Amino acid sequence: MGIISGLIGNASETDLADVKKDYGKLLGRNEDVLQAYQWVRDLLIFTDYRLILVDIQGATGKKVDYHSIPYRSIRHFAVESTGHFDLEAELKIWVAGLGAEPLVYTFSKDADVYKVQALLAECVGK
Repeated sequence: MGIISGLIGNASETDLADVKKDYGKLLGRNEDVLQAYQWVRDLLIFTDYRLILVDIQGATGKKVDYHSIPYRSIRHFAVESTGHFDLEAELKIWVAGLGAEPLVYTFSKDADVYKVQALLAECVGK
């Protein structure tokens, strides 16, 4: 299912200062990190202009694949909250040009998936 399909585990919110320090070289001149979520090594970074997918590959982690998705390319998205027996929340994002299947992200029960949804609604609606 693409870049994220190989991720194991659930995402949790990560410190923005660390993300800005480690990935600031990816940002445009006036671009700012709004939220970031991390799996074991991979990241989902929300900026005020785009979504950045950071896929750290290999055993050493020296090879890194960066994907940039402008918010205008997001056709629609869905959020599924946690339940009594399902302790994971999901975010699905349909991107123009990537076919009918969405990108799927699983979040830990501690992550506020409604915060993610609100940010996407704001950014996609610009």
